[in-house]
Amino acid sequence: MTITIAIKAYNEQEHIAAALESALLVSERLSGRVVLADSASTDATVDIASRYPVQILQMTDGDRRSCGAAAQLAFQGVDTPYFYLMDGDMRLDETFIAEALEWLDAHPDCAGVGGAVVETLLANPEFKIRNKAMGREHHRRTGLVDRLDGGGLYRTNAIREAGYFAHQALKSYEEFDLAARLQARGWRLARLPVRAVEHTGHKKSGFAMLRFRFSSGQMGGAGAVLRAALGEPHLGFVLKHLTQLRVFLTILVWWIALPVALLTGGALVALAMLLAPLGFLALRRKSVHLGAYSFVYWNLCTLASLHSLMTRQPRPHPVAFREIKSIPITSGSVRKSH
Repeated sequence: MTITIAIKAYNEQEHIAAALESALLVSERLSGRVVLADSASTDATVDIASRYPVQILQMTDGDRRSCGAAAQLAFQGVDTPYFYLMDGDMRLDETFIAEALEWLDAHPDCAGVGGAVVETLLANPEFKIRNKAMGREHHRRTGLVDRLDGGGLYRTNAIREAGYFAHQALKSYEEFDLAARLQARGWRLARLPVRAVEHTGHKKSGFAMLRFRFSSGQMGGAGAVLRAALGEPHLGFVLKHLTQLRVFLTILVWWIALPVALLTGGALVALAMLLAPLGFLALRRKSVHLGAYSFVYWNLCTLASLHSLMTRQPRPHPVAFREIKSIPITSGSVRKSH
């Protein structure tokens, strides 16, 4: 067997069938296997997945669910040379994995390779902003990149050399953390100019999404990554490449300067300092609504990251799980089992 395609999911009953069928179609062609890493879903995700010839692993402690824990669970039993991870609301392109394997064969110094992530649902402000930003962000462009957000095909031996796939304390930024550990050990990452997955995204309204991101701890991911890197070989990489840290530092300075301005310069000066970032973001997003959303988003991220930075983390360890369904070593059919 060449590849394990793993899907991490939590309450994805609307999308899991499409995700599994796209993964099975690819795995059949490449003599691979498909694994569902379920974060103790409470809907019909596992029931639907059970109809397909896939292995199903489920986290035993739902209170410990996180993006990092789900990703690590997906990787724990991998015994194939290559590993691909995707979300339960994604659909894998039929040709990407084959092209990615060719790239890795031709570039032995590369630990992983990604492709384009196509957003198909842009009703939410977060995904509108993300979609517009994809053309500007260096790690979304073709060529060598510093991370593989949105999934990538990895060499299993490179991940094992880096210690583990994801720290279970990370509720976001798990791909960046892995990228930092890999590149600190001399590996490189690349992105190809081809479609890798289609991503459906969330249907929550804008500020409902903000509440979810904040309450779940996902907004504190940058602080958690920095905390996990303290004293580790990849700390320098994190400080250099995690640009969000510089944004947070700027916001912290702004938080301090705002009351100082109010006390020394009066209400008008303080009001001008309050409106300046709102105006800048509105111009940058070309929308007052998206600008206000970004303003709230970045302030909440800074607050959450400060909390994560000061929170003690457990050492990385295997994620406890139960195997709900196993599959034979041979690849299975895309059709549902009955």
